[in-house]
Amino acid sequence: MKKDLFIILASLLLISCSSGDDDIMDSVDDNDEILNLFSNKARVVGYFPYYRFSLNDQIEYCKVTHLNIAFANPLADGTIVLPSTDNTKLADVVNRARSQNSNIKIYISLAGGALSSTTADIWKNFLANSQNRPKLIDKIVQFTKENNLDGVDVDLEWSHVTTGYSDFVLELKQKLSSNSLGMTAAFPSETKYSLITPDALNAFDFINIMAYDYTGSWNPSAPGQHSSLNHAQRGLNYWKNTIGVAGEKLTLGVPFYGYDFQNSTTVKSFTYGSMVASNVSNADRDNVGNKYYNGRPTIRSKVKLAAENLSGIMIWELGQDSFGQYSLLETIHKKYTDYGVETTDLCGN
Repeated sequence: MKKDLFIILASLLLISCSSGDDDIMDSVDDNDEILNLFSNKARVVGYFPYYRFSLNDQIEYCKVTHLNIAFANPLADGTIVLPSTDNTKLADVVNRARSQNSNIKIYISLAGGALSSTTADIWKNFLANSQNRPKLIDKIVQFTKENNLDGVDVDLEWSHVTTGYSDFVLELKQKLSSNSLGMTAAFPSETKYSLITPDALNAFDFINIMAYDYTGSWNPSAPGQHSSLNHAQRGLNYWKNTIGVAGEKLTLGVPFYGYDFQNSTTVKSFTYGSMVASNVSNADRDNVGNKYYNGRPTIRSKVKLAAENLSGIMIWELGQDSFGQYSLLETIHKKYTDYGVETTDLCGN
């Protein structure tokens, strides 16, 4: 009888202790998700390069507030050209995006990180010449209006930010505003180009922080994560606190790609989608061997960081996603929805 009583008491104690531990763990998990929202609305900006247009029918535009078509560049006479690689045209993308999301804002993104020497010289000459800049600006606005777009994203980077850049930005802003068109920019995670004046910086409606590429093919001897949560925190802190740009005007960039450090001289990029295709468990990892990328847990953590400090998430780029249940775009969409933050107000948000 005493033995039975002892067993009963021991069992009750075990249950009580287990229940208490569960409550503690639940409390820890809940506290991990308790946050002070920066805003109850957020942007989700997705870049979509022309060479991914064949994936147009797989992109869920109902989960994107802003779509940046990448990249268009000027010819010598200022005419803006977006390359084409398949049967899907810009109009097809615009029409499908608007049919799914009537409130989506579609921008043409100019320049990009990799320019040919010829294109770089064209930009340099236009920016430096106050007499020729209006011609380029008129062509940019013409392209934007003719293609039923909502604005322009300026993505001149590094050595391509040359003399006259700030004057170009201010003059472009004036012309776009007079046509009710928007203007944004993408900047590196912890660099403000010296040729950007305060007035030019303030002219952008918002800025996309490229919080990635901390290492890569240009640095093959430094294998590792190119876009960690810490990198995101550093980029956020730099632009918000060091430079002093308001959180309302900042969007945190996340990568849908990674780098494979094959050896000390060779690094190749790959898509998140390819990692999931090889093994679905990779969706919740950040590296496989010497392949480094962002899986779903890290993307969720970055959404939380953005929800607490900034006005949204930016994606490079939509065509690199895994389309289905392991989608990073869906991860972003669901996390904002779980927090009660409105993005598109579509697809369950």
